[in-house]
Amino acid sequence: MNAAASDPALRAELDAGLAALGLDAALAVPLLAYLALLDRWNRTYNLTAIRDPRAMVSLHLLDSLAMQPFVRDLGNLADLGSGAGLPGIPLAIAVPALQVTLVESNGKKARFLREAARTLALGNVRVAESRAEALAQPGAFDAITARAMAALADLLAAGAHLLRPGGRLLAMKGVVPDDEIAALPPGWQVQAVHPLVVPGLAAERHLVVVGRAPH
Repeated sequence: MNAAASDPALRAELDAGLAALGLDAALAVPLLAYLALLDRWNRTYNLTAIRDPRAMVSLHLLDSLAMQPFVRDLGNLADLGSGAGLPGIPLAIAVPALQVTLVESNGKKARFLREAARTLALGNVRVAESRAEALAQPGAFDAITARAMAALADLLAAGAHLLRPGGRLLAMKGVVPDDEIAALPPGWQVQAVHPLVVPGLAAERHLVVVGRAPH
């Protein structure tokens, strides 16, 4: 068995993190299966710079899940530049009613994402092997998200066409990105900035919600 799935300390850390986030302990099983798959593929495909599965619990799984209260009421979500499937796959596991599209242009990473969706039987996940700006699904999504992929203005340039009227960008950031907020393009405004508490992570994390400004 993969060490990432069988390490009792890792399981205990994940269980504690899920409890702190108010999430069902049963989620640990599919989350650890995802982590084991990521750990195995990472040795060959370099999907993430983080190599230690225990570090992945806080820096990948719990960090992604910290934003789940803000996607529970959405019908669908596009995860831009999804990479190893973060935050999209943990969110899809935690919120089965949410339809998640993982947008990733790198072929090796897209192959991993398809394998993860198949292995974990995530019927609410699809993979779009494409650059975000080239994805021909205008107005198809309630929200787009990205995890430290680019500045807010660049995320909107790449993915704003994917948003339905009233749709929002949910950008995962570290410290509040005041410079990026000041540089938002005309027609867009910050609707909220939510501090996120990530179990096991001392660094600042915020979710910046950006929507179209009223006319």
